Amino acid sequence: MTSERRSSASEPDTEEIPSPDLVSEATRVLMENWRGLYTVPASGLYPHQWSWDSAFIAVGLRHVSPRRAQQELESLLGAQWADGRLPQIVFASGRDDEYSPGASFWRSELIPGSAPVPTAGLIQPPNHAWAALLVHEADPEESRRRRFLDRAYPRLVAWHEYLRRRRSDEAGLAFTVHPWETGMDNSPAWDAPLAAVRGTFGGNVPRPDLRHADVTERPSNAEYEKYLSLAATYRDAGCDDSVAATPFRVTDPGVTALWIRSELALGRIAEELGIEADHADRAAALTEALEDLWDAELGCYVPVDRVSCEPQRFRSITGLLPLIVPDLLHVDELLGTLHGEHFRLGRSVLVPSFDLTAPEFDTSRYWRGPAWFNTAWVLVNGLLECGLETEARVLADTMGARAVESDFAEYLDPITGAAHGTRRFSWTAALSLDLHVRLLEY
Repeated sequence: MTSERRSSASEPDTEEIPSPDLVSEATRVLMENWRGLYTVPASGLYPHQWSWDSAFIAVGLRHVSPRRAQQELESLLGAQWADGRLPQIVFASGRDDEYSPGASFWRSELIPGSAPVPTAGLIQPPNHAWAALLVHEADPEESRRRRFLDRAYPRLVAWHEYLRRRRSDEAGLAFTVHPWETGMDNSPAWDAPLAAVRGTFGGNVPRPDLRHADVTERPSNAEYEKYLSLAATYRDAGCDDSVAATPFRVTDPGVTALWIRSELALGRIAEELGIEADHADRAAALTEALEDLWDAELGCYVPVDRVSCEPQRFRSITGLLPLIVPDLLHVDELLGTLHGEHFRLGRSVLVPSFDLTAPEFDTSRYWRGPAWFNTAWVLVNGLLECGLETEARVLADTMGARAVESDFAEYLDPITGAAHGTRRFSWTAALSLDLHVRLLEY
């Protein structure tokens, strides 16, 4: 880390952006969406438990109730498959017609080694160990009393082992077998790998999501048709991770960055439990391997299609998330890209999910341009990792103000700030609350 970066003269002055009632309103959203053992992302559009959502939600929920935050993660870990995977979705009973694809599509109970409850077979990015450590730190005494980490640690290790044994490419980086697994469903970075996948769903494409969100904000029918076809291929192969069962195989820098940060968190958890483990070495190996995804011309990391072996040369939010990784080689270049014309940190609303100058950029359609609160939260932590505390506080303050102003919208137009998607969104509330408590309350 250079001293010039830590004391950059280009850092903006801290701007006080009022966020009235952020704490009370964010808490209210989290309580509204609590379902006894876990939190739904939002009432209506998302009636089940989502994997990386629950981890993000637990980060904010720990400021409201550390015990509930522990339960949030424990509920998800309780749906772990025998091979170690944490499923993308844990389905609530009686809600199958409210989200597609639901439990009747996945039929996970027919797959050997699946969870004791209905789940999807896909996964999502591994932010869970990072969340578990933060939840423990919110109330270490209560965490130790409940043996939270004692019970979570072996399950989290098994999760990371699944990624290492079943989901790593020749470089040792995690690959995804469906755009949904990246958490950034319809990013333009997946267009070419998805277009190369043969096969069709062969039926009507159910779209219950359009009862809750405008068609201009959601993935298209054509995209959903391909998503369902790809998911059905994986399901029909028993959710096997072999090449034959996974015609979409993409290595994503954002997924790997979260894996590294969670591997380091596992190291901290192991120390707390008095366990000797090699998590730091594994994180270092992943950090070295991540350099395979660096694109010097674009100034960011890029996904690679492991079927065609072609890098997906776009500037997208996933390529900036490695800023959370300690000892990264290309921090200065990444910060230049974040501040430059493609993302315009401090001049756009939060951080766009895709290159503002690209022809594929869309202000309202899901991950093709809109600004999301979860990726902004990750980048606040990245700025802190870089020693840019002033910029981190400004982005955190903006998140809080925009969250309240938009009624905790799912995502925002990065140019106008207009709210899109559903409202009263749990991770918007949780992560804005987390940063407010950590960085902005005095």
